[in-house]
Amino acid sequence: MELDGKTSSTVHPMTSASGDETAGEKTARRSRVSGIDRALQVIDYLYETGAPAGVYAIAKAVKAPLSTVYVIVDDLVEKTMLSRNADGSVWLGPRLYHYGLAYARSLDFMSVATHEMHDLCREADETVQLCGRDGDYMLVLAMADGPSHFQVASRVGTRVPLNWTASGRLLAGHLPEQERVELFRRCAKTSPTGRAEMDPEVLSQSAGAAFQSRLSIQAGESDYAVACIASPICDRDGQCVATISIVLPEQKAFSDENHYTAHVRASAERIEKIMGWRNH
Repeated sequence: MELDGKTSSTVHPMTSASGDETAGEKTARRSRVSGIDRALQVIDYLYETGAPAGVYAIAKAVKAPLSTVYVIVDDLVEKTMLSRNADGSVWLGPRLYHYGLAYARSLDFMSVATHEMHDLCREADETVQLCGRDGDYMLVLAMADGPSHFQVASRVGTRVPLNWTASGRLLAGHLPEQERVELFRRCAKTSPTGRAEMDPEVLSQSAGAAFQSRLSIQAGESDYAVACIASPICDRDGQCVATISIVLPEQKAFSDENHYTAHVRASAERIEKIMGWRNH
């Protein structure tokens, strides 16, 4: 409309209010996402380090203001996503464990593989593990303890560098050669025993050969006097999605090697067959 020869535009009040509301919603949404991101950073840090930590150490690691992390940690403790120890350090809480159980129940593969894991444990009379890959690490997904008093240090949730274990090599074995070399060049670390292979070229070759033969054996590389005999579980595309392995004393592994290798290979094949993956 025109007033005194000047053109004036009228803004409907609802337009302004609507615009303000939209901006407010966007700001709130950004705030919520930021809060969720911070909470995940705290949980991820604890998961990756594998040990309880104090709020100061967490704040420093995730590069967040100490006051912000205190608020987030208190909130997560209150909701049992984290638990607080007597010394003030925090660790993953029971609510996360329940979520993990619910997720595991929903996975057909884990159900099938866990059943086979327990069967193999009874057949071999030794500890059996299911392992998967978590980036540059091997992750213990499930475990059945054998009847002996032999103690295995790597429990469920343990993450170790791929070059330390028989399973770690198999989990990289299906990759193209150059990709394997680059992976091991990046992730290979010295093991506590000092016996784990570090050369990326050698690791790549052994990983490829182990995958082709569907068998990988290592002894004393990650833990003293401990051996692991593993076989790959491959999906319909021929990629190693997990491994099943027998963990036992080093001297025992080589006294009757064929007995254990036959059992572990057969278990991996049964899992693939039940999952409908054997046509790879």
